[in-house]
This record gives sequence, C-alpha cells and structure tokens, in this order.
Amino acid sequence: MIDRGSGPPLVLIPGLQGRWEYMRPAVDALSAFFRVLTFSLDDVTCAGSERTRPTPDLNAHADAVAALMDDAGVEQATICGVSFGGMIAVRFAARHAARCSALVLVSTPRSRLRLKPRHQMYLRAPWILGPLFLAETPFRLRPEILTAIPDAKGRRAFSLRSLRAVIGAPISLSKMAGRARMISTDDVTGDCAGITAPTLIITGEPHLDHVVPVDGSSEYLRLIPNARAAVLERTGHLGSITRPEAFAAIVRAFTEGHRHAAA
Repeated sequence: MIDRGSGPPLVLIPGLQGRWEYMRPAVDALSAFFRVLTFSLDDVTCAGSERTRPTPDLNAHADAVAALMDDAGVEQATICGVSFGGMIAVRFAARHAARCSALVLVSTPRSRLRLKPRHQMYLRAPWILGPLFLAETPFRLRPEILTAIPDAKGRRAFSLRSLRAVIGAPISLSKMAGRARMISTDDVTGDCAGITAPTLIITGEPHLDHVVPVDGSSEYLRLIPNARAAVLERTGHLGSITRPEAFAAIVRAFTEGHRHAAA
C-alpha cells in the first residue's frame, strides 16, 4: 500500500498496466491536497490455492479497495479510477456506497466494451503478441504527448521518468490481458444506476485520446445520476501524468465544491 500526503482521503486506482508506479506524477500532485492511497492491481488475488485460485474479477478488485481503506483506517474516501481503474471504481461505488464520498472516473472505457479484433488477437497469446501491442503504443500516444508537453526538454524528462517506471515496475502481460478481458466481459451498466456519490467524469480532448474514445467515457454522464463532466485540456488519455498539476486541480475543485454544498 502507498500512503502519501495529508488531507481528505483519496484512493487512486491505476489503469490496465496495473502498477501504481506509472501513476507516480498523479500521486505526487494529488498528495499536495489529499491523503492519497494507492496500490498495484497485480497484488490483488482471490482466495484459494495457487493452482485453483480464480483470476480476480471486478468484484475482487473492488473488495481490494475496501481492504486497502481498512488497512489505512479510512472509513470513507474519494474514489478515483483511471482508465480501466475507473471500472473498478464504479463497481466499488455500487458495492460499497457508504464508503464512497465522491467518485472520479478518468478516461474510463464505456460500461460494456467490445474489443477490436486486433486486441482480441493480443489476448489469445499475450506473451507473443503483447510486445507488438506495447511497441505500437508510443506511436498512438505521440500526438497527445507533443500537445501536452510542448517543450522538448519536458518531453525528455517525461520519457526518462516513464523509462524508469518500466524498468522498476515491469508489466505482466498475462495480467494485463486478464484485465483487458474484464473490459469486454464485465458490464458495469447496472452498477451505474445505483451510484449515489457525487460523480465527476474527466476526459481529455476527443481528437487526442487514441486509447479510450471520449464518447465512450462520456456515456457515464447518462448512466450515473447527476454526474458532471470536466475536460483536461491539451491532453488525451494520459492527462493525469502528462499534466498532473492541472489534473489534481480539477479533482480538488470538484471535491471541495461538493463538500461545501453538503455543508
């Protein structure tokens, strides 16, 4: 468990790659205003022996968030899920409603998503085809990074931090594939209707997110009662780490706003 900062508690749930280390810029920025709790999805397991233990599903991940809060002595927190982590956040807000003071979904895949044939092929043999998927990622993200970090020195620093994360926190392709399957097999549409926490949907700009279409993320505005939207400008899918201070400011303004309204 990672426990940083002070102030109102916030649980940050990482995306498909599963490692909190890739979210370090967001953790650092958020911890200026919040007590940030986070963890790696790779550490989530189900009961049973190593041989018979089932693959963790969204329910297991949501329960892992509850256990994280228990370990930290936190009864209620803002739950912030990034990309795939947003689906976990939705499931948590539905299963543990009393413990979710606010919900923030960041570039989250639509509530029920059908993977493209190319991605389905990757899932069938992640150790063989996964490296191809990872190799094409920089080309998909390049336009966004150029826009979010316009100066070359800043981009070099971002690339160096990303390389350190890759070396220090290797990605499990098989676990990534398992989480990708959840995106296409777990439907959180029904969870959305029962969410009572104030909810913010954060996206990047539509023409810059080449990972999760913004119109899919925006679907949650219709599904979750009284959800609000915010756009992190000059970003696409990586806004929480390419513009972490701007991201943290949006989350802070939202949480403070609903706390003042409640008071």
